[in-house]
Amino acid sequence: MQADDARYLKRIRLKSLNSNTDIASLARKVVEECRLISPSRLPEVEQLLFYLQNRKKSAEKKEKKQIKPRDLTPFEGMELDEEANINSIDDYVELLYEDIPEKIRGATLILHLARNPDNLEELLQNETALGALARVLREDWKQSVDLATTIIYVFFCFSSFSQFHGLITHYKIGVLCMSIIEHELKRYDLWQDELLKKKKNLKKEYEKALKKYHGLLTKQEQLLRVALYLLLNLSEDTRTELKMRNKNIVHLLVKTLDRDSEELLVLVVSFLKKLSIFLENKNDMAEIDTVEKLAKLVPCEHEDLLNVTLRLLLNLSFDTGLRSKMVQADLLPKLTSLLGDEAQRQIAMCILYHISMDDRFKSMFAYTDCIPQVMKMLFDCGDERIDAELISFCINLAANKRNAQIMCEGNGLKMLMKRALKHKDPLMMKMIRNISQHDGPSKNLFIDYVGDLAAQIGLKEEEEFVIECLGTLSNLTIPDLDWELVLKEYNLVPYLKDHLKPGSAEDDLILEVVIMIGTVSMDDSCAVMLAKSGIIPALIELLNAQQEDDEFVCQIVYVFYQMVFHQATRDVIIKETQAPAYLIDLMHDKNAEIRKVCDNTLDIIAEYDVEWGKKIQSEKFRWHNSQWLEMVENRQMDEAEPFMYGDDGEPYLQNGDILERSDLFYSADGIIPVDGAISPEFFTDFQNGDLLGPQGFPGRYI
Repeated sequence: MQADDARYLKRIRLKSLNSNTDIASLARKVVEECRLISPSRLPEVEQLLFYLQNRKKSAEKKEKKQIKPRDLTPFEGMELDEEANINSIDDYVELLYEDIPEKIRGATLILHLARNPDNLEELLQNETALGALARVLREDWKQSVDLATTIIYVFFCFSSFSQFHGLITHYKIGVLCMSIIEHELKRYDLWQDELLKKKKNLKKEYEKALKKYHGLLTKQEQLLRVALYLLLNLSEDTRTELKMRNKNIVHLLVKTLDRDSEELLVLVVSFLKKLSIFLENKNDMAEIDTVEKLAKLVPCEHEDLLNVTLRLLLNLSFDTGLRSKMVQADLLPKLTSLLGDEAQRQIAMCILYHISMDDRFKSMFAYTDCIPQVMKMLFDCGDERIDAELISFCINLAANKRNAQIMCEGNGLKMLMKRALKHKDPLMMKMIRNISQHDGPSKNLFIDYVGDLAAQIGLKEEEEFVIECLGTLSNLTIPDLDWELVLKEYNLVPYLKDHLKPGSAEDDLILEVVIMIGTVSMDDSCAVMLAKSGIIPALIELLNAQQEDDEFVCQIVYVFYQMVFHQATRDVIIKETQAPAYLIDLMHDKNAEIRKVCDNTLDIIAEYDVEWGKKIQSEKFRWHNSQWLEMVENRQMDEAEPFMYGDDGEPYLQNGDILERSDLFYSADGIIPVDGAISPEFFTDFQNGDLLGPQGFPGRYI
């Protein structure tokens, strides 16, 4: 029935085809009247007509289905007392050249045609009709809201299909819609001001004006809705979206959030959500009160509006500043209340998770019923796998001391430990580890579970799980805990020593082993046991291998710090190893924490060992006066400075150590003896006193 060449194509319009049509009779009539169709093809014609009839029925069913947020519903003013016919399109176009009422009628008839997707191709070919619609919209949109709404709706029907976006761009409908939206928002502000004035001064006229206002508002919201839907469809092209952004679309949308129409708000928030995935648009939203206006929509009875609002807030919650605004807008308790709503729980939890990432907001969760709710969710999971969002949220919450105490109330810790050990869940154990880091009553509860945790370390469990168990044990700095008994009963010393070898396991596990050794070394008998096992040389070897990793260096130095407190291990470190020499090298490390731990450790070593004490003092003196020493050593020894040479022309310094030439020290009128008999400690006091000249060099006392 259809050839490839359009010259041999004949279109047959079936005006009478509907759900009640007799297909067999209509097929015979088509074959009789169209001489190009052979009577032998009657069954094919019937089949095609049957298909067209059923397609129409399915289209009617689709219209009866529940309206989705992005569907446009018919609005007031679209009703007609006649049926639009595609064959009469020229008559409808002629109406666009008449007065406003006729223009509205003509545009409405064309709209009824455009709402049927089957007619769009033919309308597309009618440039006269589309050009007339675009012209009327451009010239007369201010004269009639109904006319503007109807014509924009026609173009909206085209915008629902990407292949027609070029047509809308050609007639510059998008730019026109932006201007119309901006104008209508200004009109809305004027209406509000007028109503406010009449409410104060003319109360009788106020009621009349209020009724008129509601009528105008309904029509305006219809116009805004169809115009914004069209723009939303066009924004599929990111280049078009960028043009909208340059024309301040974000500001217009946020301003529209003040409206009460739920259908309009669903559209506006959906548009903002789409825009929010780009950094520039998100920054635009951050500059205005977007979060504050969205907070008013949470919670709300309209499920679609609530869902899309939460999704927009989730996109915005990746920004630290906007998270802060959410807390200030009192969204925390509102989002917590949504955890009980199964439909919104997942999104609400994701937003709360992002908020919990900031340490300054963690404590605020303790003043809501959030923690009891999430704990109940954890325990309700049973043997099922816990959602990543839920356990991640709990891990963040447990990093706060007050939250951790609430989690441990009742049998909280017992239930957590039971589940973590049963399922060997590393994330649950990470949550427990965070709880264990807080001093106070919650830490003492862990004494009952030390054996269970220690038992996991010797077993061949999953490495991530063992890391969390080690980390939890390392946090248990409890005076009443007998670490010697734990190490012996669970034979942990060989395990700890074996896992100190570089490359024996993943770095994360080795680091946890070092931290664990630091914790148990606080106990005198444990420190001796570890020293006898040869752990100190293993630590020095590990220090050499991981000298570029500040975390490793700091934790190993901390182990030395703990061990020098005890007489037995102090003697081993000082007399049998080169640990003090390594500490002296690290004394001036760029990391402040490493320097601090080194200084404290070296102070203890210097106090108990005279020889190392002198070396440490000498190095400190050398470091404090490095600039002065460098200047003296590098000074040019020329004839302009004869005092640098002896009588025989040989330099005083020759190849000797500058520190051994006491006669080079500056004299301070008897304060510093000329024989150089002065300790490095004097220079420390000297620099802290009033005897310093410019740039830290000793000056003459006045």
